[in-house]
Amino acid sequence: MTDELRLGVNVDHVATVRNARGGAHPDPVRAAHMAVAAGADGITAHLREDRRHIRDDDIVRLRKELSVPLNMEMAATPEMVAICRRERPHACCLVPEKRAERTTEGGLDAAGQRDSLREVVTALREAGVRVSLFVEPEPHQLEAAAELGAPVVELHTGAYCDAEDAQRRDGELARIRDAAARAAKLGLECHAGHGLGFDTAGPIAAIANVRELNIGHFLIGEAVFTGIGEAVRRMRACIAEGRAAGADDPA
Repeated sequence: MTDELRLGVNVDHVATVRNARGGAHPDPVRAAHMAVAAGADGITAHLREDRRHIRDDDIVRLRKELSVPLNMEMAATPEMVAICRRERPHACCLVPEKRAERTTEGGLDAAGQRDSLREVVTALREAGVRVSLFVEPEPHQLEAAAELGAPVVELHTGAYCDAEDAQRRDGELARIRDAAARAAKLGLECHAGHGLGFDTAGPIAAIANVRELNIGHFLIGEAVFTGIGEAVRRMRACIAEGRAAGADDPA
């Protein structure tokens, strides 16, 4: 397994601040360029059905202007599939979506939605979009993703990040580690994300089978105090340290 570990930066919540007042500022596309200049390997943007943060024109601009891959997060709906097929970002990540939620609350039920997801995955792959499924780190979800033909899974790290004590966090980390190993055996590229910060990204980066981390809300929050460039650079240092620690510890 290659030691490469990419960092994707999610700019949704720059758009959240913009939309709180309306107008054009702060601009999530500008934030994306700054994140790339600081070392981001890709940019993620979630075009939600209710357009609460990222808007359609943000996706168009990001697709046209970015020098790195754009990963469009989206629900598996006909509207979003049509937009994704038209804009053709480098990749898309299919996520569950509820109108009442503040943020994505869990992984996609790939195992329980095989029939509906199969058509979506096929349509997106035919358009040349690399498809990822955002799933819980559970064997049956990984097996469903492989069966559906998605080349990538992104493991939901929320339970690990939210764990209130060391024992529970260690248990969630072990679950993610086992899932990443299972994904590799199934021929899936493994990404991870949701809730990661400076203190939690390193142990995930240490997992050799994880190839990409996608981090957004935490970095945008830190950017309020330090600027987005410094936040991204510090995160890169955290994951580099974690990766090196993982290389030193084969277990």
